[in-house]
Amino acid sequence: MKPTTLWVGLDVHKESISVAVFEGTGAQGRPTVTIPNEPGQIRKLFSRLKKEGEVRACYEAGSCGYEVYRQLAVMGIACDVVAPGLIPVRVGDRVKTDRRDAEKLARLFRAGELTSIRVPTETEEALRDLIRCREDAREDVLRQRQHVLKFLLRRGRVFHDTGHWTLAHWKWLRSQRFDELLAQTVFTEYLGTLEKTLARVTVLDQEIAKQAEKEPYKVLVGRLRCLRGIDTLSAMALIAEICDFARFAHPRELMAYLGLVPSERSSGGKQRRGSITKTGNAHARRIFVEAAWHYRHAAACTAIMKARWKDQPPSVVDHAYKAQQRLHRRYFRLTSRGKPSQVAIVAVARELCGFVWAVACAA
Repeated sequence: MKPTTLWVGLDVHKESISVAVFEGTGAQGRPTVTIPNEPGQIRKLFSRLKKEGEVRACYEAGSCGYEVYRQLAVMGIACDVVAPGLIPVRVGDRVKTDRRDAEKLARLFRAGELTSIRVPTETEEALRDLIRCREDAREDVLRQRQHVLKFLLRRGRVFHDTGHWTLAHWKWLRSQRFDELLAQTVFTEYLGTLEKTLARVTVLDQEIAKQAEKEPYKVLVGRLRCLRGIDTLSAMALIAEICDFARFAHPRELMAYLGLVPSERSSGGKQRRGSITKTGNAHARRIFVEAAWHYRHAAACTAIMKARWKDQPPSVVDHAYKAQQRLHRRYFRLTSRGKPSQVAIVAVARELCGFVWAVACAA
């Protein structure tokens, strides 16, 4: 007798998990149950299901992370974490409940209509959290700088001697005094908070640089730094967000994963292409777009780039210099035809993905 396959859809929340089970190709599934989101309850349920046949489970990637996936992996149960944005949705379906979500996941998973994501290891996830913690701290810096400047502007105090956040500007900030006690208290709090956050960013930068000198990151970071616009921080961020470049068989797959390919609504004999899809990993997409701005300038073997190219494979160095030449020409041609610089930069970022993929996957 052919063993039964149990298709299990999990709608995972902080406190509970709704579980829908379909046996084989049966049209109707078992009644959906809800269990507490606790390791003991999960183990109890799936230990019982394993006795009935092969278990295939899935749930959406979300804020609850990958702990359920890892627990099931330890139990020897196949579990897929699926991309929420790629789950098919019926246009006329206006009812959404935990039970219906779990049943839909199980049904679509059995039909092969769901797209699974690559689940990072605990080490990869820890590095990703470190990089994102640094991003959050940097956003805090930008917001707190605005607090300081706007507080001073409201009181008619504007610094004109040099640019903001230079040594002279910091000296001027620390010299500001207010007759009103409450105003002085507020300013001291704003400035002190900014200085603490800047210190946090420095500590995080040092930790990221320390990790970049260790294996398995050292070799790949050195190669990625050969490309203009990518330094240690951005290289580590790409490694943390993408993890394994080789899982993409072609650079076009990486471009699509990052949402840098044009959207399209073509039908019949008409082709309509729009702005980029912006699906996938927004953190990595931002890094590519920021790096692409460096290719506005003509290709050059600067002292900084020569230092980065030192001790790197000649094939990687040649590839990096070709990237400078090609991407600058690409930017120049697009802007010469009247394209806005932002549009040209996104096109450059898309091609930069190809060069990054080739450098990362080089033997």
